[in-house]
Amino acid sequence: MKVLIKNGRIIDPSQGIDGVGDILIEDGKIKEIRMQDARCKMQDKKIKNRESCIVNRESNSNAIDAKGVLVLPGLVDMHTHLREPGFEYKETIKTGTLAAVRGGFTTVCAMPNTNPVNDNSSVTDLIIRKAIQEGACTVYPIGAITKGQKGEELAEMGIMHSEGCVAFSDDGRPVMNSLIMRRALEYSKTFNVPIISHCEDIGLSEGGVMNEGLLSLTLGLKGIPSEAEEIIISRDIALAGLTGGRLHIAHVSTEGSVRIIRDAKERGINVTAETCPHYFSITEAAVEGYNTNAKVNPPLRTAKDVDAIKQGLKDGTIDVIATDHAPHHRDEKLREFDQSPSGISGLETALGLSLKLVEEGILTMNQLIEKMTISPAKIMGINKGTLKNGSDADVIIVNPDKEFKVESEKFASKGKNTPFEGWVLKGAAVITICKGKIYEQ
Repeated sequence: MKVLIKNGRIIDPSQGIDGVGDILIEDGKIKEIRMQDARCKMQDKKIKNRESCIVNRESNSNAIDAKGVLVLPGLVDMHTHLREPGFEYKETIKTGTLAAVRGGFTTVCAMPNTNPVNDNSSVTDLIIRKAIQEGACTVYPIGAITKGQKGEELAEMGIMHSEGCVAFSDDGRPVMNSLIMRRALEYSKTFNVPIISHCEDIGLSEGGVMNEGLLSLTLGLKGIPSEAEEIIISRDIALAGLTGGRLHIAHVSTEGSVRIIRDAKERGINVTAETCPHYFSITEAAVEGYNTNAKVNPPLRTAKDVDAIKQGLKDGTIDVIATDHAPHHRDEKLREFDQSPSGISGLETALGLSLKLVEEGILTMNQLIEKMTISPAKIMGINKGTLKNGSDADVIIVNPDKEFKVESEKFASKGKNTPFEGWVLKGAAVITICKGKIYEQ
């Protein structure tokens, strides 16, 4: 089947494209892009309903009039928790990828903290097969660094890589043993994959449930100091310098972390970094009232940290905006704050929150799209996040002016845990195309 997307503002940082044009999709691949007045020759009909955009669905072609809206590569999330296998009551590959498509993501990379942990080729193969059978978008598995994520013994990284793992991480738990982390970084050179580090000194953070400061003291909750993150970032950067390995820092949340990563990049260390929308959108104040939907690890920090995260995004210190989508069952989040699990369901709000960075002048539209498409794809070594001819037809049509109210009950994700309930966000994917398959929002 052919699909023609006409008259849209096409932005593709991977090719330096930003202008009005048409995209022709054929057999699930990008066939051709023609800019400005050049037109793809394809039979179509006049669009009557701009809201749905799709016409001529019964024939062997579709035409989409994207005049006045954005046509972008499908977003790539390099940090997603799909929970399957083992925690299907929180999320499944099916519901998680439906949430991804709703949010404009056509590719997600699934973290390994499942049950059983993705620390062997059998679990890797299960995730890949389930994603092919039930997934609405492409899923790449991330393997565990250590067996059982216990931090004691390296997992079979070589076999898992050959089976399809695109990176390795013990996300949710830090690798506290420096020798094991060194070995993992050495293997990262061999397989040319990133080691994604959850940076947390568990001795400093033990028992902590929010950012350490006056507010945690006022609420009577044990805090987690910024240094718990920064110490392990410093250690892992030192190990990356020692080994020459590929280090990626997950969910950066503090001013000090941004400063340490910036300095490492200036020194030529092979390190990349990500942050998440909640770290540049809200502060620890969201926890007031013991709001468990604002409980996340690392915790929400201060306004000063938020400003530093924004500056890190602006100057390129932080390469990627990822969601750290971490769905939980409602009953788990309704527990007392100390007992409630950490995590925010983020796939369906990430784009709207991130577009605020453009509105505020922190990033240009091109820079934002780069951090959510080709940059994570390059780090993960996957052929995604681009509209190049011959690439998978992963395309999103975004109306940057469309306002919507965050209503978790309407999420496609099983996880309704969001601190953004009731927010009115501006900018949404109205059509998502995954390998040529069209999802109308």
